[in-house]
Amino acid sequence: MATTKSWIKAARPRTLPLALSGIVLGCGLAWFYGAFNTAVALLAILTATLIQVFSNFANDYGDNQRGTDNEFRLGPTRTMQSGEITKPEMKTGMALIGGLSFMLGLVLVYVGTWQVSKTAFFSFIGLGILSLLAAYFYTAGKKSYGYVGLGDLAVFLFFGLLPVVGVFYLNASYFETAILLPAISMGFFSTGVLNLNNMRDINNDRTSGKITLPVRMGERNSRIYHAAMILWGWVAVILFTYHQQESAWQWLFLLAFPLFLTDLIKISRTKEAQGLDPFLKRLSLSTLAFTLLFCLGLILAAS
Repeated sequence: MATTKSWIKAARPRTLPLALSGIVLGCGLAWFYGAFNTAVALLAILTATLIQVFSNFANDYGDNQRGTDNEFRLGPTRTMQSGEITKPEMKTGMALIGGLSFMLGLVLVYVGTWQVSKTAFFSFIGLGILSLLAAYFYTAGKKSYGYVGLGDLAVFLFFGLLPVVGVFYLNASYFETAILLPAISMGFFSTGVLNLNNMRDINNDRTSGKITLPVRMGERNSRIYHAAMILWGWVAVILFTYHQQESAWQWLFLLAFPLFLTDLIKISRTKEAQGLDPFLKRLSLSTLAFTLLFCLGLILAAS
């Protein structure tokens, strides 16, 4: 029987800061525009956490079924790969966490939309279902899109545009065009984490038939692609701040830029694929630091 320690390992706590960054960013933007809702913020954080855990369970399950998680993989040993969690146990875990995230999501969407727009309510329910399906079919199922190079697009949408814009709307009950720029930044930074993961596993993925973008582009081009995403992410948020500036406090997020730049330089000098692994966690935490500084600047500017 799987232990609590094994379930925590399968939940991959180090992925949670990235999953929550988009939610926090959307809430910070809502505060800046005078539309913050505490209940929505708390429910969104809880729902996003559960969806990310469900996604991690599904990823563990899918890669194990396809044989991608094997002795040649350079990342951490997964729980199904090591036998810590059996197939029936993982299915039960996915059903439980998926069900909880859907029910909590219903409450979130009800609080954020029901009194304003029934159309928005049902639209968000559809997006919630789509999020769960995307989390599952990334590596699980017979036609998982992560195995044909579409993972980057999914991460850009579900870790960038959707959480930032969606949570902003649930707080404010309207859409603000300008917030697309920081949402794009979050999408690029999040996709950068996935790209690092795929760069690390490029050889094993190629052998296992997992055709990620680094497998398609090759090591050199995938590094250029990574640097471009990070830099364009910064350009987008700088443009937003320039056009929406009300206080110098809004530039506080620039304090996080050295973290990104230093890692880009180190990544360019890292030749062995295994050496890329620490940068996944570093980019996730750097993105969280950027998010907190960005939101703090917005809050101070609106005070």
